[in-house]
Amino acid sequence: MLGFYIGRKKPKLSEKISILLINYGIPISVMGLLLKAGINIDLIKSSLIAFFSISSLFFLINILPMLRKNFPNYSLQLGGLIGNTSFLGIPMAIALLPTNIINFTIGFDIGTTLFSWIFGPILLQKEKSQNSNFNLKKLSLSIFNSPASKGTFGALLVYLLSLDHFIGEILWIPARIVIFLAIAVVGSRLGIITKNKSKLFNFNNKIQNSIVLKLLIFPLLIYLTTIFFKFEKLEVIALVLQAGTPSAISTILIAEAYKTNQDLAAKTLFLTTICSVITIPLITFILQP
Repeated sequence: MLGFYIGRKKPKLSEKISILLINYGIPISVMGLLLKAGINIDLIKSSLIAFFSISSLFFLINILPMLRKNFPNYSLQLGGLIGNTSFLGIPMAIALLPTNIINFTIGFDIGTTLFSWIFGPILLQKEKSQNSNFNLKKLSLSIFNSPASKGTFGALLVYLLSLDHFIGEILWIPARIVIFLAIAVVGSRLGIITKNKSKLFNFNNKIQNSIVLKLLIFPLLIYLTTIFFKFEKLEVIALVLQAGTPSAISTILIAEAYKTNQDLAAKTLFLTTICSVITIPLITFILQP
């Protein structure tokens, strides 16, 4: 509600909050997540599946003209590939699945988060500048300085110093503040676009493509991947449910920070969330043991 009010009264404030979150909040949040989850083989496997599945689809969309035509900008692509695994996927898994499977869902969330915060800022910054070429040196520097990389490097340093439990507990408090502020930014953008209610429910073809990709095609890809690698039934369910979550809050934070397609990102999140009320129970019903 606070974010919605900010969007109505002070629409520019969400951009400033987003910049602060990207520079400081997200690295702390990523670092806290890595330290809190711990490292094991289940987490590593699901992280790699999430990261490389998203990367593969993103690559295909941008090299095949037919797909690129249906997803003409990076905001639509991110909205169709980056899911709300942290705020919806993990709580859903905790409610539906045995505790020994939770690390798979956390790993998928980490893989998604790393892709989102390594490449999301780079892509939207590139789109804003309308520069069609990637400079390898600049790309490497951007990846190194991305919010996810900073958080990952910080977590590795803490592990090397054997302070992971202590620092993980300390970072859990600011990580929750980051979540609160991120949700406020989403509410703010929704507050801005609901000034024109007809636009909020405007299902243009491009947004429809992102909805189908996020809620149907991406979960299907993860299902086929897990079957190919012979994952157990409950592990398959855990990862497919994560893949089927609606668009992530991070897509709005990045769009706000770089002032690129903010309304489009918010509308994609809003509409995928509404549609997921149908698709997530359907996926659960189809996959149930």
